[in-house]
Amino acid sequence: MSLAPPSPIAITYGDPAGIGPDLVLTLPDTFSDAPLVVIGDRQVLSERAQQLGLTVPLGDWQPGQPLPTGCLPVWHTLAGASVTAGQPNPATATGTLTMLTRAAQGCLDGTFSAMVTAPVAKNVICEGADPAFTGHTEFLAEQAGVAQVVMMLTAPARTQDLRVALATTHLPLSQVPGAITPAGLIRTLTILRDDLIGKYRIAEPRIMVLGLNPHAGEGGHLGREELDVIIPTLEQLRTQGMALTGPLPADTAFQPHLLEQHDAVLAMYHDQGLPVLKYAGFGEAINITLGLPFIRTSVDHGTAFDLAGSGTASASSLVAATRQALALASAQCDA
Repeated sequence: MSLAPPSPIAITYGDPAGIGPDLVLTLPDTFSDAPLVVIGDRQVLSERAQQLGLTVPLGDWQPGQPLPTGCLPVWHTLAGASVTAGQPNPATATGTLTMLTRAAQGCLDGTFSAMVTAPVAKNVICEGADPAFTGHTEFLAEQAGVAQVVMMLTAPARTQDLRVALATTHLPLSQVPGAITPAGLIRTLTILRDDLIGKYRIAEPRIMVLGLNPHAGEGGHLGREELDVIIPTLEQLRTQGMALTGPLPADTAFQPHLLEQHDAVLAMYHDQGLPVLKYAGFGEAINITLGLPFIRTSVDHGTAFDLAGSGTASASSLVAATRQALALASAQCDA
């Protein structure tokens, strides 16, 4: 399968004061012939390249134009304020949201085949533009007009990629039990199953579901969420043809022989599933938003303001996210 999607892949560099611009500037080294468009402030990229001692020709691009050759195409989107590497500025928050909106709307109207996002700082956007902003995932769901999306991270493992999806995302731990409902699990598992089929071309996905409590509740002695919510919901979905295993205790679920028998794992909360995945592949792990009507991948790390402009930040996760976006977009084109 060739990595030749029908339209370009949009790359957003995230918070302009973070490591996103540093990482984006390295992409031509790996993807010299790939159809990539960076959405961001051209001056930020030019100044960061100079700071890093990089020679990266930047080309101007607008929707509807052919991609320029021999350079990194940039859809110029003003940052909104002067940018200093490592010094976040809430005055750039509106520019960051404009960047994300252009990428999302471009995916919806066919301008782009997929979007890849470098990290933003939620607190900067909350302070400077939108106090209700909770992250890329929720923002893109609103842009696409979908009621629910699912966060899934992937990382290379021994024999196959490890995929971990989340039943709940950025919630205080005290709120997680109440957020796990039959309706929510049905929607999450349906989205996960449908995108494993539609985006990953897995004909009959096998999904391992973790319990919420230690030992998956120990028959109700360590919590009743498994008995009252998770088990009845899984039984209902099995009657509809879903291949589901569980709920399994999280502390023993990530064994190689079990992972090899499944295509994805559904964890009940953020810090149940992601520590294992990031231990297995930090730096090469990527975030994929399921349930959107377009492909969105992202890095597995934050803005790392302390590394911005230093030349020491690793681009491996952004490279992996870009490669995954290209592969998924090309697969949809070939289907």
